[in-house]
Amino acid sequence: MRQSNGQMEASDATAVAQVLAGDREGFRLLVERHSSAVFRLAFRMTCHEQDAEDIVQETFLRAYRALGKFEARANFGTWLHRVAVNCSLDHLRRVHRREEVAPSDDRTDDTEAEPLDTIASDGPTPDRLLMSREVQKRLSGAIAELSGRERAAFVMRHFDGCSIGEISKTLKIREGAAKNTVCRAVRKLREALQPLVSA
Repeated sequence: MRQSNGQMEASDATAVAQVLAGDREGFRLLVERHSSAVFRLAFRMTCHEQDAEDIVQETFLRAYRALGKFEARANFGTWLHRVAVNCSLDHLRRVHRREEVAPSDDRTDDTEAEPLDTIASDGPTPDRLLMSREVQKRLSGAIAELSGRERAAFVMRHFDGCSIGEISKTLKIREGAAKNTVCRAVRKLREALQPLVSA
C-alpha cells in the first residue's frame, strides 16, 4: 500500500530519530525511500547517469553527517532535496573547472535528459524520429549551457514542482532573483529550440 505524504513524513521522522539514537537501520530505510527521487534530480541536473549515481552517494553521505542539524519539525524529503541540489551544483562547478583546464569530449551519452518526454507523438515515423533526435540533441546542449543556478532553478520549478519560495531558500537567493533565474533558463531553452519549431 502506498503511503500518503503525512504517513511518509511521520515514518521519515521515526527513521531519523532511530539514526540519531544510534540505529543505522533507520538510515538504510531513508536511503531506500528517497534514493530514486534523488537520482532523478541529479540526472536532470547532469544529464549523465554515472554522475547522477555519484551525486546520490554524496547526497546521502552529506545528509548522514549533517543529520544532527536536521530539525525534527521539518520535512526530511524537502531537506534532503536541498542537500541533493547543493551536491549537484557542487558537481557542476567541479566539472566546469575541469573543462576550463582541459576541455574534454562531449560527455553527453545515450541517456539524455527527460524534457523530450513531454513531446507528443502520433507514431514513430522516420521524419518524427529524426526531428526528435535533433530536438533532444539541441535541448541537451542548451541545458548544458545553462549556469548551475539556472539549471537548478529550472529543474526544481518544472520537474519537481517547487515554489519560487522553495527555490529561493535552496539556492539562498531572494525570491525575485529566483523567479528571474527560472525565466532566464526557460527563455534560453526556448531560443535554442526556436529554429526547429519555426522550421
